[in-house]
Amino acid sequence: MTEPATRSVIIEKEYAHPPEKVWRALTERSLIEQWLMKNDFQPLVGHEFRLRSEPVPNWDGVIECRVLAAEPCKTLSYTWGTLGTGTVVTFTLTPTAAGTHLRMEHSGFREDQEKNYKGAKYGWQSFLGKLEGVVAGLE
Repeated sequence: MTEPATRSVIIEKEYAHPPEKVWRALTERSLIEQWLMKNDFQPLVGHEFRLRSEPVPNWDGVIECRVLAAEPCKTLSYTWGTLGTGTVVTFTLTPTAAGTHLRMEHSGFREDQEKNYKGAKYGWQSFLGKLEGVVAGLE
């Protein structure tokens, strides 16, 4: 039996900052809260954590996640949503002459998850815009 086809949201951005600064913003709890959501994140493979936002009708505001990969200043990947039915977010950092190329891929959206896919496309544009401001503010 073949796996059902899935779609991904992919956003690539250039940051005029070294990968170390971008990595900090992706992995330090207080910084993640500034651009994404409240959290109990740790960059340790297997660590289960929650992202927390304001509840809205039909959603309690909690996203269950688990770290799949954490290679400092290179790759960060975690599940997004209930294991087995969720999707995966992967950040890939590549040093450039001007700073860092960031590739964010949110993968695994099934055909019946059109609303979630559209929400992710919109949401990640906003989140990554905020991330840029957080990185720019780091010493």
